[in-house]
Amino acid sequence: MKRKQGRVAALFLLPYMIVFTVFRLGPSIAGLFIGFMKWNIAGIPRFAGLENFKRLFTDQYFMISLWNTFKFFILTLPPLIIFSLLLALLLNQKMRFKSVGRVVSIIPFVLIPAVVGIIWTWMYDNNFGILNYYLKEMGQSKIQWLTSEKVALVSVAVVVIWTYLGYNMVLFLAGLQGIPHDLYEAAEIDGATKVQTFFKITCPLLKPVASMVITLTLVNTVQLFDQIYVMTAGGPGTSTLTMVQYLYTTAFQNYDLGYGSAIEVAILLILVVLIKLQNSILKVDEEA
Repeated sequence: MKRKQGRVAALFLLPYMIVFTVFRLGPSIAGLFIGFMKWNIAGIPRFAGLENFKRLFTDQYFMISLWNTFKFFILTLPPLIIFSLLLALLLNQKMRFKSVGRVVSIIPFVLIPAVVGIIWTWMYDNNFGILNYYLKEMGQSKIQWLTSEKVALVSVAVVVIWTYLGYNMVLFLAGLQGIPHDLYEAAEIDGATKVQTFFKITCPLLKPVASMVITLTLVNTVQLFDQIYVMTAGGPGTSTLTMVQYLYTTAFQNYDLGYGSAIEVAILLILVVLIKLQNSILKVDEEA
C-alpha cells in the first residue's frame, strides 16, 4: 500500500521535477562548467581554467555590485522582519475584517514584478509622479527618487519591502498559529505580561520561521533583477548595480558567457556561505 502511494506521489511530482531539471537544475550545472570557458555566443567555447574566477577579484564593477547588494540587504532585512512580524501579530488577533487585511497584504507579492516596477516608476517620476506632487503641495522640494545616486537604492528598497511584506507576514502568521495556545494560557495564569509572553514564548518558538524569512529575504535580495531592471537598469551610474544585474549585463549584453557564468557561481557560493552563517548564528540546525 505504501509503495503504491509512493508511486502516485512520484507521478504527481514528475511534471514539476521535469520542469525544474530542464529550466533550473540543468542550466545551473551547465553554468558551472561554462564558468571555466572563454566563450561568447558567436564563438566556440575555449577552456580558460580559473581565469574567469580570478578576474572577479580585480573587477571593480563586480565589487561595486557586491557592495550594492550588501547595502540592499541591510536596507530591506530589518523592515521586512519587524513590520511583517508586527503585521502578523495584528492580523492574528480576534478582530473584524482580518481576513480582508490578510488578502490585501499579500496582493503586492502576487503581482508581476515588472508591473510593480512600472507602477512605482510612475509614482517616483520627477515631473508627474504622485509622491513629488504631494511634496510640492506641502511646500517641499522635489526628490529625484530614481535619478539621484544617493536616493535611488533606497527608493528601490522601499518597493521591495512593499512587495515582500505581505509574503513574510503569511510566514510569520503560520508560525504564530502553530504555537500551542496552552502556553499562553499558562503564562497568563502565572501572571506574565504580554511583553514577557512575547519575548519568552513567541520569539523563541518563532526562531525557525524567522530564520526562514531571513533566508528567503537574502535569496530574494541577491537574485533581485526585475524591479531594478525596469526602474533604474543599475543606474544612475552604478548606484543600483546589483550582482544579478551585472550578470545579465555581462552575459546577455556584452555576450561574455564564460565570465557571466563565473559571476553566477560566485553568487551561489556567497548565498551558501551567508545562509550557513545565519543558521549558525540563530543555531537553528542544532535546535532542529
